[in-house]
Amino acid sequence: MPHGWPESVHPVLQRVYAARGVSSPEETGHHLSALLQPDGLGGIGGAVALLVDAIAQDQYIVISGDYDCDGATGCAVAVRGLRMLGARHVGYAVPDRAVHGYGLTPELVATMQPTPDLIVTVDNGVASFAGIAAAKARGCKVIVTDHHLPGAALPDADAIVNPNLPGDSFASKALCGVGVMFYLLLALRARLYPCDRADREDQTAAEAAIHGRTFGKSRPDLASLLDLVALGSVADLVPLDANNRALVESGLRRMRAGNASAGIAALFEVSGREIGKAVAADLGYAIGPRINAAGRLEDMTLGVECLLADDPARARELAGVLHDINSQRRDLQASMVDDALARLDGIDAGDALGISLFDPTWHPGIVGLVAAKVKERLHRPVVAFAPAGEGGPLRGSARSITGFHIRDALAEVDARCPGMIVRFGGHAMAAGLTLALAHYARFAEVFDAVVSERISEESLQPVLASDGELAPCDFDIGLARQLRMAGPWGQGFAAPLFDDAFECVECKALGADGAHRRLRLRDPRDGRVHDAVWFGADSDVREGAAVRIAYELMINEWRGRESLQLLVRHVESAVP
Repeated sequence: MPHGWPESVHPVLQRVYAARGVSSPEETGHHLSALLQPDGLGGIGGAVALLVDAIAQDQYIVISGDYDCDGATGCAVAVRGLRMLGARHVGYAVPDRAVHGYGLTPELVATMQPTPDLIVTVDNGVASFAGIAAAKARGCKVIVTDHHLPGAALPDADAIVNPNLPGDSFASKALCGVGVMFYLLLALRARLYPCDRADREDQTAAEAAIHGRTFGKSRPDLASLLDLVALGSVADLVPLDANNRALVESGLRRMRAGNASAGIAALFEVSGREIGKAVAADLGYAIGPRINAAGRLEDMTLGVECLLADDPARARELAGVLHDINSQRRDLQASMVDDALARLDGIDAGDALGISLFDPTWHPGIVGLVAAKVKERLHRPVVAFAPAGEGGPLRGSARSITGFHIRDALAEVDARCPGMIVRFGGHAMAAGLTLALAHYARFAEVFDAVVSERISEESLQPVLASDGELAPCDFDIGLARQLRMAGPWGQGFAAPLFDDAFECVECKALGADGAHRRLRLRDPRDGRVHDAVWFGADSDVREGAAVRIAYELMINEWRGRESLQLLVRHVESAVP
């Protein structure tokens, strides 16, 4: 057990921290002073120089975003941050996935009017060869900021900032798109507003002029952007290493203190979440999906505009639209997932280790969610496809399991069948690709072969990591409160999960469609009965049955009252 913890930190929480490699209170402070320095990020110096020139010359800068939450928050951070740092002419462009495709494409470049002097990509660009070439042909300079894994070659951009480029020495490879953009702004501010006297004396005339333009008695407060950085980081499911935890927790503190942007505050309001108690789970399960829904079903411009809104009334109006779109997304997702699982019903998962799914009626904006749900059910890498448009190619979204790198698998498919995949990109757990309909059957065959050859038996066995049992005295609302606020919990820094044996006293269907269960569980050690809820239950629990439950310790708030509740993640028989 680690030493040096104050008595106020519950021993169970100390145990949880230790299991995640945190051994002292100092490692839980998540102070911004402990962030990795921007100058360690490769390519950032060249990108800063281009931005300085563009701002000094009043050039037109366009931020080229992406149609997911990471891209939307990154776009908003870029627009807000560059304006804070003296840029007078900043616009943005976000692709429509059905019209322009992913990233900076020639089709998206063609929409940029007037012609930008400088294009800055956010959360994309490292695979945008054709789009960057089209931008160059129009006379634009291009800065790529991205975090996705590059291919064998890099595009002909004027600068590329990406911690995952080969040879990049930046210590955290887990920055998402908005995180990379935030770091670029930090580096730009350091150049325009140096703290060191020698650096101030070394400033160019252009840098000094920008400093004076922004009435730079003090440095612009880029910390005001951290709520957006936190949202994008959690929503993109990047690993919450120490650097990302500092970014996310700093953003959450701003939210809880009432300093969130109007758009994020409005999204909390429409989702029924209390921003004064904001935690990472609120961003991942409530706020992020409402932003993502715009890019899946409508136009991500709605999401970006909500995040850029300063007027609370306008922010609430846009948040309401996003909330309605998200409701449509849920219904469509449920229908598509049911369809996908129905066609897999009765099929032995061992017959196919790499699973491909396609339906001509599916929506291309939802296939990633379908792939994720099927992956969870079968514990296999999954690629789901839908038509990008009438007569167009198929858009595929891939999701993987721990231990199998899905982007590398697609690269192997591409190597075996050159030209079959139009384009692809992504990272270890998620990727996207474009494919002609005529090649779908061949792709499914080769993808399964690659997965079968590369995946290990160990990876195919689902494992649920538990923080162990709780003593009867630990079933306490005070501990639940500490666990809730102790994160930020998320990808790579999992929320505390415990497991214990119980007797099921009661099991009732919950929800309009009966898809969930409300349980009452008796602890045989002291006889206490605990309330529990099991969302997305895949079976009933027989009353009187002895079961082992994996659960999170939660607080249920109802009509102003708080009570302890177990959030069930897995159920199995406790009988050997």
